[in-house]
Amino acid sequence: MNALAATNRNFRKASRILGLDSKLEKSLLIPFREIKVECTIPKDDGTLISYIGFRVQHDNARGPMKGGIRYHPEVNHDEVNALAQLMTWKTAVVDIPYGGAKGGIGCIPKDLSISELERLTRVFTQKIHDLIGINTDVPAPDMGTNSQTMAWMLDEYSKFHGHSPAIVTGKPIDLGGSLGRDAATGRGVVYATDALLSEHGKNIKDLTFVIQGFGNVGAWAAKLIHEKGGKVIAVSDITGAVKNPNGLDIAALLNHKEATGTLIDFSGGDLMDSDELLTQECDVLIPCALGGVLNRENADHIKAKFIIEAANHPTDPEADEILCKKGVVILPDIYANAGGVTVSYFEWVQNIQGFMWDEEKVNIELEKYMTKAFHNLKNMCKSHNCNLRMGAFTLGVNRVARATMLRGWEA
Repeated sequence: MNALAATNRNFRKASRILGLDSKLEKSLLIPFREIKVECTIPKDDGTLISYIGFRVQHDNARGPMKGGIRYHPEVNHDEVNALAQLMTWKTAVVDIPYGGAKGGIGCIPKDLSISELERLTRVFTQKIHDLIGINTDVPAPDMGTNSQTMAWMLDEYSKFHGHSPAIVTGKPIDLGGSLGRDAATGRGVVYATDALLSEHGKNIKDLTFVIQGFGNVGAWAAKLIHEKGGKVIAVSDITGAVKNPNGLDIAALLNHKEATGTLIDFSGGDLMDSDELLTQECDVLIPCALGGVLNRENADHIKAKFIIEAANHPTDPEADEILCKKGVVILPDIYANAGGVTVSYFEWVQNIQGFMWDEEKVNIELEKYMTKAFHNLKNMCKSHNCNLRMGAFTLGVNRVARATMLRGWEA
């Protein structure tokens, strides 16, 4: 089942639990605006090449729309649509005043030079500049984009609208980016894990962890879990997987990856088959990479007691059902990985005020938002007698539905 179908299914389930009016349900599902633009740029050798860029603006009932821009060969309309919708529910779950959006360009970033990427970003910004805005739609980095991409977007947008640091988040610190933004998603995952475990009378320092994906989110989550005394016994990324039943030295592993660009040949652990990582014996499994990695083929073999969805949509609906029957507790993506968008919100707030926070304040506020959201989510689970995924979806959908009705959607 693709991401859009799975998201729609979860939304419809939540909608039934909440008893939403069918007309309102349909209205909430349809995106506010879908943008598709052609981006033609000269390559470094002088030839022209064309790409297609997308921006789906899903809902603005609770505030400006917010979501990443990804550069990836598989960027297509359905995927962008699903991710924009997920952002609507995610921002509502952590109660920040945004709606959802998502965008991207179907390209292979590693095949483009820095100057080609800059030209592509500037052309894309020119095509959508009058449809985004500080109070309309605020982009951020995503897969295949980074703070440099945001710097180019900010510069191009400012040519049309004057200096506007709050137009994008995830910017370089020197251009108004927030301290703590780099670690935010991984740190949010750890705060979410903490909240869930304490609910079950457990503590990070007494448990074993397996982390799939050692990019920004996975590396930060591993580092912070290690610092809290948790035992990270296996990690993997696209280069391979490494394990140590006594716990990996995460700082040493990060240094090794920095130096060699790979996890293999790390002296502090043994190589393992990446496919076996997800079924490794552990207390907590944290998928931080791609969607759909937990499916009906491997769900029966998962040995973890808790799964924290740091990636977007890592668990297929079929796997969800199998794991729930086994008694595995799954903390859903729309809550677990919301740390990134929460600190993006803090960055936007700082830019609008023209007053920057120190990193300690950012982290304290993030913990406050993640912990409060978990308690609200648990209350929804109790009210509607449902699992954590439906607790999160009912919480998010209910907030958006209430805002939509208060604004007078039938007029």
